[in-house]
Parts: sequence; C-alpha cells; structure tokens
Amino acid sequence: MQQIDFHIKELESMKKYPQELYSIGNRQLLHSKKVSIVGSRKPNQYAREMTHVLASKLSHAGICIVSGGAIGVDAIAHKAAGGANTIMVAATGLDKRYPSINRNLIENIEQEGLVLSQFGTGTPSTKYNFVLRNELVVALGDVLIVTYADKNSGTMRSVEYALKMGKEIFVLPHRIGESEGTNLLLEQKQAHAIYDIDRFIAKFSCVNAEKASLKEDAFLSYCRTNPSYEAALKQFPNRIFEAELSGEIIVENGKVRVAT
Repeated sequence: MQQIDFHIKELESMKKYPQELYSIGNRQLLHSKKVSIVGSRKPNQYAREMTHVLASKLSHAGICIVSGGAIGVDAIAHKAAGGANTIMVAATGLDKRYPSINRNLIENIEQEGLVLSQFGTGTPSTKYNFVLRNELVVALGDVLIVTYADKNSGTMRSVEYALKMGKEIFVLPHRIGESEGTNLLLEQKQAHAIYDIDRFIAKFSCVNAEKASLKEDAFLSYCRTNPSYEAALKQFPNRIFEAELSGEIIVENGKVRVAT
C-alpha cells in the first residue's frame, strides 16, 4: 500500500479534496481516460448483460472503468473491463477486502489494476464511508454511467454528485416499473439514454464512428429480412435489446421487423 503524493486534477470537483489517498496497484491508470459505471446491487438480467457489454467494449477501446467494488453492477463492470484496466474505489482501509464475496476480484484488481481508498489501515465499512467512496468514484470519471437504479437508492446519491459536478450522466433505457431511478432521470432530462453501445463508445474513444454506423446498418438490414427473434438474438446479442427498447425494431409473434 502506498500513499498517493501527487495531485489528481479530477478530484478538484469533489466538495473537499481528499486529505489522504492510498493505493495498491498501477497508479498510471489515474492518467488514463476514465468512465465511471455504477448501479444497483441487484440489477435485472438485461442490466447485467448490458453492463458487461458496455464495460468490456469501453475497456477494449482503451477507456479505464472506475467503480466501487460492490456486488451487482460494480463487480460486473470491473470483471468485464479486465483487472488491468479498472480502478476500484474502496470504502474501507486497504488492508480489508470488502465485500468478502468479491475478495478474488479485489485481489485481481490489486495485482493488475488499481485499488484506491481515502481511509487508513484498519478502517471498517460505515455508512458515511460509502458516501465518500461514491463521491470519489464519480469524480474520477469523465462521465457517469448508471445501468440500473431504484429510486432513493445509494446509486441515486452518486447521481446527485454527478449533477453537482456538472458531469454528463448516461443510463440504459428500461421498461416501465424497472430501474425507476434512471427512468426518472430520463423523464426529467437529467440523463441521456444509451440506445447504441457502439455509437456511444465512439464518442469517448478512438473508435471510428463510421464503422459503428455501418454496424448498425448491418443489423437493421438483417432485421428487414423479418427473422425470428431467436435468430436475431443469436446473430446480434448485444444490439437487439437496445433496438427493441428504443423502438427501432418491433417484435411480433416471435418475428422481428424494423419500425416504420
């Protein structure tokens, strides 16, 4: 464990710059382009799948994933990014690996990526420490992505930090009655929906936007052949959920067609 003795510009957006900051791992990741991904400890299956796709593709595009190491969305994002391209912010001292269910994941990030904490050795998890942890997670990222959140949840407190910091917030679109916190953000125009993951990533990386557009055209061209839903899901597993939610395609009687 090392104490960080250099200034991190991103943390100037916090209410108070951390008096102390400790680390285990590759501190060079702090100089990377970073995106924060947070969400519920109990996301639905769609959010789990899309969180994995988002984090994986962002990481492959050279963007470091920042999250809080909790079960659910946090752990999925860290795993999908790969240990060498993720930053975990802990809510305890770095002598503890919390939550214990994620012990192997945390050890992997320590060895290949970076684990940060504002708390000294022996500091246990407390409600207030999680609040401070969440602020640091949000501050490190260029933008905040929330893949699933209920109203009045801890995740929505992270959203409040992002709003105060003036950071852009992106969410996955969900059905009515699911992820009501993120749906409310969309309703109040406080967040942008991610309808196309490749196009979204193109905005924050070196990915060629034209290639992303061509990929979308290939998907829509395929859907114009009126394939079965199962066949379309097998052919374009990462695209079909978003297209259905965004209204680009319509599924009727087990068949897919492009919305007109």
